[in-house]
Amino acid sequence: MTLFEKTMLPHLDSAYNLARWLTRNDPDAQDVVQEAYVRGLRYFDGFTGGDGKAWLLTIVRNTFLTWRGQQKSNSLVFDEHLHSPNARPSNPEEAAIRSSSLRALRECIDALPLEYRETLVMRELEELSYQNIADVASLPIGTVMSRLSRARKRLEDCMTAKGEKS
Repeated sequence: MTLFEKTMLPHLDSAYNLARWLTRNDPDAQDVVQEAYVRGLRYFDGFTGGDGKAWLLTIVRNTFLTWRGQQKSNSLVFDEHLHSPNARPSNPEEAAIRSSSLRALRECIDALPLEYRETLVMRELEELSYQNIADVASLPIGTVMSRLSRARKRLEDCMTAKGEKS
């Protein structure tokens, strides 16, 4: 196994997760991650150590931005079944409630503007620090904190409007 594989392979799921939320569909997310890995391999000699996850997510984000610029249409379809949880509720009523809540949450996250959605995904789903998010997105840390605060507020408002508890 090469040094690149040892350093970056553990972060493949995180790379895909970010790409999935940014592109809003599975095939495009796979393309973005594949291209990001190719770019990462090509420029790995420039990796100076540190947080490999943040470095890779920076490449994924930049690859997405390039990909998005090449697209003619931004009307992508969100696949409801892609991020279904593995845990099964104990009864059908619980399953229906959980499914409804998860669907509402996904819809609300998906409705966020890109800059809020990517910040929220990196912090809440990928558990990156504010500093790592600032590095990935090339933003001041205060902007990251502001975007995250606004994203959380919009998410809360959306869930409230959908009748879900926050």
